[in-house]
Amino acid sequence: MNDPAPPAVRRSRRTLYLLLLVFFGPLLLSFAMYYFIDWRPASQVNHGELITPAKPIAGAPEAMKGEWSLVAIADAACDDACRTTLVFARQTRLSLNQEMTRVRRVLLATGHCCTNEYLATEHEGLIVHDAAGPDGAALVAQFPPADREWSLYVVDPLGNLVMRYDAREEPKGLLTDLKKLLKLSHIG
Repeated sequence: MNDPAPPAVRRSRRTLYLLLLVFFGPLLLSFAMYYFIDWRPASQVNHGELITPAKPIAGAPEAMKGEWSLVAIADAACDDACRTTLVFARQTRLSLNQEMTRVRRVLLATGHCCTNEYLATEHEGLIVHDAAGPDGAALVAQFPPADREWSLYVVDPLGNLVMRYDAREEPKGLLTDLKKLLKLSHIG
């Protein structure tokens, strides 16, 4: 008959099994939770509304390519919502410090393009693109329609719509997300 293993061998096996459980248990548990149990962390890292998947903007003007862009869509007569959104974009860009040269501000003007004294004096460096014609309407239609007058869109250097922010929210969220994007991005 088989003799039971001596106590020293049993202790060694028990230690080996315990070590295997300690090292491979969390791996197996995480694998099972990820693939077999519909569990995902409830929190999110980004502060704005993430556009998934990133949406390429057909016919994007050159002003929205090559660098990260903060895009606002409004009538260039610039009502209160437009002014708030543009100030939000300007302050966020200035808060980026050394990285601000990688981000530009763009206004897609749906009317009264390029004649506004306010835009020329208060928003130096703002690129105003005339989007009043049929080509401009097709360009504007590619952006989500919800709350456009209060929205600020982030477009990557390849011309893809990445995120949307509400200008009525806390601007630190946009700043945090832009810093992360610029840190992780090797383009623009």
